[in-house]
Amino acid sequence: MANVLLEFKASAADSEPQNRPVLIVGQLANLQQINWTQVKGKLQPVVTKEIWQAALASLNPNPTDSCPLYLSFAAVAALPSRVSRHNSPSSAHFLTRLVRTCLPTGNNRCIVMVCERSDVFASACAIARAFPLFTRRSASSRRTEKKHVTVEFVTVGQDNGPLEVSTLECLASAADGVRLAARIVDTPCSEMNTDDFLEEIKAVGNELSITPTIIRGEELKQKGFGGIYGVGKAAQHPPALAVLSHTPSGATQTIAWVGKGIVYDTGGLSIKGKTTMPGMKRDCGGAAAILGAFKAAVKQGFKDNLHAVFCLAENSVGPTATRPDDIHTLYSGKTVEINNTDAEGRLVLSDGVVYANKDLSADIILDMATLTGAQGISTGKYHAAVMTNSEQWEAACVRAGRSSGDLAHPLVYCPELHFSEFTSAVADMKNSVAVRKRGRDGTVRMRRAPVLASSLALIWVLIGQVFGYMWTSLHQSMLGSEPLVSVWPCSCLCSARHLRTPCSTLCPLWVPPQPKLPLKTRWRGTARGEDLSKMISNCS
Repeated sequence: MANVLLEFKASAADSEPQNRPVLIVGQLANLQQINWTQVKGKLQPVVTKEIWQAALASLNPNPTDSCPLYLSFAAVAALPSRVSRHNSPSSAHFLTRLVRTCLPTGNNRCIVMVCERSDVFASACAIARAFPLFTRRSASSRRTEKKHVTVEFVTVGQDNGPLEVSTLECLASAADGVRLAARIVDTPCSEMNTDDFLEEIKAVGNELSITPTIIRGEELKQKGFGGIYGVGKAAQHPPALAVLSHTPSGATQTIAWVGKGIVYDTGGLSIKGKTTMPGMKRDCGGAAAILGAFKAAVKQGFKDNLHAVFCLAENSVGPTATRPDDIHTLYSGKTVEINNTDAEGRLVLSDGVVYANKDLSADIILDMATLTGAQGISTGKYHAAVMTNSEQWEAACVRAGRSSGDLAHPLVYCPELHFSEFTSAVADMKNSVAVRKRGRDGTVRMRRAPVLASSLALIWVLIGQVFGYMWTSLHQSMLGSEPLVSVWPCSCLCSARHLRTPCSTLCPLWVPPQPKLPLKTRWRGTARGEDLSKMISNCS
């Protein structure tokens, strides 16, 4: 699938299954709504109306089902028509699986996606997840021809017209962001060390005509980035802080996205075991997701200042590695006693978040990370954990997760009760909790709250995902006094070949008025807002 080119189209065009194999997929209720005339051009002459109707009648999704229509050239697949309130109405997780298992083979294939307009975005991202870019299989390397998959939408419900060109551009940018993040996270550290990740950042910068700011190696130590430097100093390739900045004229506020980019996590001297270390190439998922999101948001004409901050390091073992009992001074000036070198993500993110606050003057900071396995205990393998100092943003993230198909659920935010878990006799704090079974997932994330306490007007959002499931999600912008389309939330997946749960990218979110938020300015919206608002109006 690494050589697959994805293309999105507004409606279904005529083609014969023998020449272009086709999968028609949607919720059973939606499939039953469409007329034969809307799909016969994809199926005739080998599939008749009677065969189509018989296939629909045979479908019994529990939770999914499929039926071949003509040999291995055409099939129909059904998603569940009803989901629970904490799931996405689009059934996006099931869609990715159906595409992988039911799409006929061939070099020129078609997927006809039958859905309501409100589910178009989540469906496009779910389909993109089925086509990862990275592979080192020898058979794949021998294939030189590009495979082409066209995704055509048939919308049902009240707003069932063809998709606008601007919406198709949005879907293409989102899919590109999903697959970029997936490729980075799928790539092993031997090919994706900190230097390689910087090249990926530079490549995106070149495409967007942005020159990144890069602080690396000993310069990090000199400038006070003790968290990033302390985590990555023992590795062969030096740690780095990299920033991509989009600063358009007329911007009214500043948003910063901060990503954890641990390209490999051995655990350091608190080393992981032989069963828990494999897969730790995925610990850069937060930074990879933000890179894909930033690229898509800027390409779609984001109107406000947007900074993507990447905290890159390899948590390795060597003569200069951080030891338990060492004390690091973070960029905030706070000192941290290290009692667990495998609790490194919070150290690098602390520096990144404070840099976004102090140096970039961000009104809103969102940091994204694969932080702790306890997230899986707290919210399970399908829902990201959201922690924020804003009740409005907490609700907005949950709604965005349901809209995009990348589910999210809030964690407790109560630093005044939890922060005593980090008490140190010799430093301002420790980097890990005193009792790991008590409030594990909530307390570890309190590590970044104190560094922001001096900025009461700041909105801070954390999206946390367990590395084993790699759920990454949701970048949100700030809101004005009327409903607006928010900035691109993002959840970008590493390939589900390795993960139990997939992710998508970049869903616009329709949000309610929140005039009481303590912001200096008011955000006016993003490009494509008018076109996309129809697609996602069910989130209002």
